[in-house]
Amino acid sequence: MTSTAAIAGSSPRPTYPDEARAARLRAANINPRTGLATDYLNHFNEAIMLLEMVPDMPECASDFLEWHPLSYAEHFIASNFRARDLAIEAYEMADAQIRAEFDHLTANMTRILTEVGAAMRQVHQDKTRVTLAEQAIVWVKPLVMQTAGVINGAAEADVDTIMAAR
Repeated sequence: MTSTAAIAGSSPRPTYPDEARAARLRAANINPRTGLATDYLNHFNEAIMLLEMVPDMPECASDFLEWHPLSYAEHFIASNFRARDLAIEAYEMADAQIRAEFDHLTANMTRILTEVGAAMRQVHQDKTRVTLAEQAIVWVKPLVMQTAGVINGAAEADVDTIMAAR
């Protein structure tokens, strides 16, 4: 027989494993609906920041040229992200459609940044490097916003609405 004290001290409803997992993901800044973490966008934002310095300080192109692409797992393995193993596991378990859209966007950003880097290595004029940097920023920044929308579970239309309000 269950005592009234035991019932009074219990939680109002049981915690199910998926609820507990969602709580762990939220605590680690990983979206529990998508299984993705915005921390990965720091990898691309770093490249953008370096490119944004090139027009004012063309010698900073060499800093951008040191940037190299990292996969989602490589980023977290190399980071100080406190829940890196959970982030990698959640990514691997993410819904296939969400992950495909995310991977497509990040592959496009990686390709743009890699190709701009290759082009910068071949040119010798600062003016050309500045043009390459400025164009890369125009291409990559919107992709970062779209990727953030995927990570946060927002539809592309939601991102367009947010951007139009600015």
